[in-house]
Amino acid sequence: MSAHNEPTDIDAALPQHPAERDLLGNACFYFHFAVMVFIVSGWLDPWRPGLFFYLGFLPLVIVQWQVNKSSCVLNNIESWLRTGRWRNPKNREEGAWLLNMVKDVTGIALRPWQANAINYGVVVTLWCAALLHLNHWRI
Repeated sequence: MSAHNEPTDIDAALPQHPAERDLLGNACFYFHFAVMVFIVSGWLDPWRPGLFFYLGFLPLVIVQWQVNKSSCVLNNIESWLRTGRWRNPKNREEGAWLLNMVKDVTGIALRPWQANAINYGVVVTLWCAALLHLNHWRI
């Protein structure tokens, strides 16, 4: 909440506590979390075809962020299942995951461009790590 106890855009996007989500909300949240774990750890895959998949998957993630105005298609699918609309302004988790996590953990309210710089920087770094890992394979 802001200093005047009025919700800000970032406050409105904070993820609900799992106990406050319904079955669909929890399923979408945990599937999204699993994809995020794959994005962060996929570069470690010891299986060469897995690394090739990962090297193709990360650019697709970036492209869908660009095409989808910094929102994740997984959040949009949940909105569509709930409302029949691709965008749902009441979906508190749509398009602001990093902003929310940083604010929730540190109290720092990042600007959208800062969150984008972090997101894209991490994804590019992980992609490069996967490429280096792949180049160490001699099969």
